[in-house]
Amino acid sequence: MRFIRKINRTAKRSYSVIIPMGFIKKLKWKERQKIVLILRGKKIIIEDWKP
Repeated sequence: MRFIRKINRTAKRSYSVIIPMGFIKKLKWKERQKIVLILRGKKIIIEDWKP
């Protein structure tokens, strides 16, 4: 699946992107769950955080 989303400014130094609910359900993520953001070249990879 591919969705086009806009980047929204939420504070002076923060931005947000809305992730489709279908993605969240498929990954079985929950509200306020910790995630890891990895920058690889020109891509951002979002992964589940594991202690």
